[in-house]
Amino acid sequence: MEKRPDHDLEPRHRRRHHSGMDFNDFFGLDVDKMSPRAQVATGLAVLVPAALGAAFVLYFIPWLWWLIFVFGWSIFPAYGLLVRGIAGLSEDPAEPPAANARERELLEALHRRGELTPAEAAMETSLTVNEADKMFEDLAAKGHLDVQVRGGGLFYRLWENEGERNELHEGR
Repeated sequence: MEKRPDHDLEPRHRRRHHSGMDFNDFFGLDVDKMSPRAQVATGLAVLVPAALGAAFVLYFIPWLWWLIFVFGWSIFPAYGLLVRGIAGLSEDPAEPPAANARERELLEALHRRGELTPAEAAMETSLTVNEADKMFEDLAAKGHLDVQVRGGGLFYRLWENEGERNELHEGR
């Protein structure tokens, strides 16, 4: 009798990938990395020829109707991909892309706190100190942030608009 280990030496995601049975695979394409437009185009690229082929077979060669069942399996994943792509296209276009989500998170923390150092920004957000520092430098270089030096540290804050500036000077 062969002795088997208690655990698998190969992780599940590798086994699934090697066997070709990945739920996000569509004829060898990584669906998660595809844009909604590409999903719609790929779904239609499979559905249209399949529908035209079925119509052709039924009209011109009706005695080979069983071919539709042989090749018709491609309709189901293609339809699912088409629906997924259409759903992705119908999402709110005003929603910021994932790449800008981190910058938005940083700016929201800056708005909440008034001014931040990169280390404080790292505590307030999911960014590292280096990432926050780089984002602050980029935003300041483009003129989006005001930079102040106090006690040897750099403090970043949003520019004040004229109304806020007048209120601050009148209140002093």
